[in-house]
Amino acid sequence: MISSRTVLVFLVGLLVSTGCGGPPTGPAPDAGLGGGTGGGSAPAGAIVLGVAGPMTGDLAQVGKMMERGAKMRVDEVNAKGGIGGRKVELEVGDDTGNPKEASTVAQKFASNPAVLAVVGHYNSSCSLAGKPIYKEAGLVEFSSGSTNPTVCEGSDWTFRNIYRDDFQGQMLARYAKQHMGAARVAVFYDNDDYGIGLKTAFEEEAKKIALEVVAAQSYERDTVDFRPQLSTFMAKRPDVILVSGLFSQAAKIASQARESGLAVPLLGGDGVFSDEYIKNAGAAAENTYVSTPFLFELGGERARAWHGDFKKAFGAEPDAWAVLAYDAAALLLQGVEKAGATRKAVRDYVAAIDSKEKAFPGLGGATYFDKNGDCLKPVHMALVKGSKFVPAPKQMN
Repeated sequence: MISSRTVLVFLVGLLVSTGCGGPPTGPAPDAGLGGGTGGGSAPAGAIVLGVAGPMTGDLAQVGKMMERGAKMRVDEVNAKGGIGGRKVELEVGDDTGNPKEASTVAQKFASNPAVLAVVGHYNSSCSLAGKPIYKEAGLVEFSSGSTNPTVCEGSDWTFRNIYRDDFQGQMLARYAKQHMGAARVAVFYDNDDYGIGLKTAFEEEAKKIALEVVAAQSYERDTVDFRPQLSTFMAKRPDVILVSGLFSQAAKIASQARESGLAVPLLGGDGVFSDEYIKNAGAAAENTYVSTPFLFELGGERARAWHGDFKKAFGAEPDAWAVLAYDAAALLLQGVEKAGATRKAVRDYVAAIDSKEKAFPGLGGATYFDKNGDCLKPVHMALVKGSKFVPAPKQMN
């Protein structure tokens, strides 16, 4: 049995030694824009940055936020003269949240020599599907949403600027016990790489801290009726229901749970963190706690100013996925500007950001990578209150 003090010391050590902290204090990534490419290449055609995510379907809200976040950075770079006199263009790939479509998108990007790097994918299953294609092509795949622990394994060309599910799952289990007062938890999990990975990490930590998982039920992405599973859960009398999946199904679960008379709080991973969850679940979303890689209320002055710029540009409120995609685009384009307009130059530049001293000062926190391309970020907790997400009264970090 590992004591809670031991776990806490270990996790704090991870944050200090491996990953990313709070709001950055270093210079914004605009320094040097408009100059040479760092590799001495002469101006030629446009520099193309790919962005891949679910642009249509149930998860389209996330995909559009990723696209807009990346576009914000592309527009800023072009407003300063581009990179080495070359315009930057954004090419969008719609994977619909489906691994097969993700493979098609990856092939499209890989076969276009003008594409120097890709921001994406969102779904872990999509990043995993694209990984061997990007690796074979020597093209950086940089995810701002895929959290399955295996996403970066086995490829020198895959990176991410978000935490892994083994860390997120630990934090959710500890939050349920320490701050929600739970002793018994029932678990819904999506039968995909993200849902299974997060659920597994949660259960492993739950065992260590004497948090009982009284039931666990899987579902497919097209499931619409959760009443049979909810009936089973009611008989088990859980204190909290964890949804290890995405907001599209979580909204149905919340609504049907309340209709069934199951009024216990819901707890979700970052896949539930979307305004679409609140929109679709309505009043049933109230009192839902979710983890998230970023909250504007905790992001510092620079992030709050960017929030206003984004809203002015797109007429919509940005979310965490817009922020992380913006950071990914900014880092990748900085690599082009400083190291050269080739795929390998970008990859080598990103991989060299391997210590706190070299960290990239993103809106979502200082970012640097371990040898696998992983970056451990703090897990923040949000609460649905008054039909919107607000910082939960108690945080783990």
